Amino acid sequence: MDNYDYSESVGSGFLAGVGIVGGIIYLAVIVLMIAGLWKMFEKAGKPGWAAIIPIYNIIIMLEIVGKPLWWIIGFLIPCINIVVVVWVTNLLMKSFGKDTVYTILALLFPFIIYPMIGFGSDRYIGPTAAEAQGQNSFNQFKQYKNPFDNNNNNSNTPNDTPTDPTV
Repeated sequence: MDNYDYSESVGSGFLAGVGIVGGIIYLAVIVLMIAGLWKMFEKAGKPGWAAIIPIYNIIIMLEIVGKPLWWIIGFLIPCINIVVVVWVTNLLMKSFGKDTVYTILALLFPFIIYPMIGFGSDRYIGPTAAEAQGQNSFNQFKQYKNPFDNNNNNSNTPNDTPTDPTV
């Protein structure tokens, strides 16, 4: 006669319940993110259904932030894609009038921030990328003045004789 021990089935049932609850929570997070992106796309004047199409939603997001289409290559290159995701998320938040704190929150909690912006009173203010405004994104570096540059005409050297305008 066979003796079976059914004590392991209780643990298996518990783990199955944890898996089902975890799956439901995961689906709820995904639905919140898609709904938030859908509304954000609509606020930006783009089709909301684009939020559910895998590569097309990135293309629409690049249009919203004002980056060229070839940036999609950055999403496909390992390690580079992390930088591109952070950059595009920052531009997306700026396009809705948010600051860097919202970028950090959107990277950590997109299932909260996207619906908050999408369903909230935030307005799309336009693409904030420099290229979308007819500029070059590296112009800020071209205008940089080195504070240690000695080519200043206002500095007095020991050989210069100060002029007195009253004389």
